[in-house]
Amino acid sequence: MSIINKAAAIGGGVIGAGWVARLLLNGIDVSIFDPDPEASRKVGEVMKGARRAYKQMVPGGLPKEGKLTFAKTIAEAVADADFIQESVPERLDLKHRVLAEIDAHAPANAIVGSSTSGIKPTDMQVAMKKHPERLVVGHPFNPVYLLPLVEIVGGEQTFPEAIEVAKEMYASIGMKPVVIRKEIEAFVGDRLLEAAWREALWLIKDGICTVEELDDIMRYGFGLRWAQMGMFQVYRVAGGEAGMRHFMAQFGPCLKWPWTKLMDVPEFNDELVDLIATQSDEQAHGLSIRELEKIRDDNLVAIMDALSKQNKGKGWGAGALHKDYTRQLAKLAAKKPMASKAAEKAKALKPVKKAEKPKKKTGKKKG
Repeated sequence: MSIINKAAAIGGGVIGAGWVARLLLNGIDVSIFDPDPEASRKVGEVMKGARRAYKQMVPGGLPKEGKLTFAKTIAEAVADADFIQESVPERLDLKHRVLAEIDAHAPANAIVGSSTSGIKPTDMQVAMKKHPERLVVGHPFNPVYLLPLVEIVGGEQTFPEAIEVAKEMYASIGMKPVVIRKEIEAFVGDRLLEAAWREALWLIKDGICTVEELDDIMRYGFGLRWAQMGMFQVYRVAGGEAGMRHFMAQFGPCLKWPWTKLMDVPEFNDELVDLIATQSDEQAHGLSIRELEKIRDDNLVAIMDALSKQNKGKGWGAGALHKDYTRQLAKLAAKKPMASKAAEKAKALKPVKKAEKPKKKTGKKKG
């Protein structure tokens, strides 16, 4: 059961709209601000896909959908929200302006999550003069309404209590929060993706393979392994009965071999962009982005559903979480009056008294 009473979304692009969809489909009212005149249409398109996917996940009926309101200003959007997710483009100056306005108008106890994929929270907190202690990075993966992972990162001024409340809030809407132990640019997920992306660019540029061949290598091979175990557990199994120590002893020397161009970056010029874009167009075989999104969502639901039946019916990995989440949605659909208890839990979790401390601390540091 969600402990979020009212949410605000600042930014309605692909990620922001994904957050809106997940929140609404958990029965939570959302107020969104996005200056894009096409925002309503774009969010609506994402909602269509999300509803379609959730109906497959919970065929017995979904909870009553939350109410979506398009606010005219950031101040209006965050006025009475206890959970705010910022999803504006990756420009620090823009983040500063938006977070400063959120901080100025949001309730003192509201948790503010940023969807940034690489900016450190400490670098964003400097713009928050009232309550920087309640900002966390809440970095999701697309599509937000289906993929459960959210990386939580605190900055230098973030209160530990705020991280704990954020974990509770994200978990309450079916997500898997993972707290990153040390603040670092790009966190963990995007650092791994960036490593694979750099290597892939070289492989395409050097004519080793096409984008479709590279994708086939991933989706017919190690991608399937990663979906159900992850890198280290897969390699543990690959080590045989001796496990991880044997695997590392066997393959450790390979790290010194010239297998990678990882630290080098190919020149990102028009020629490379045209090469990759042309091959990508051929790979799509005329399917539109919306059609590809439907295929993606159907596949993700099917994969998580299959994993939910493993481990003697207990579920495995993302499947275990998927099993619990679909049950939660079904119960929420059947028992609507539980919202008041959720509200009480949310109030109990919030660092009400702690939120008053940063003013004095911040003043001493600046003075």
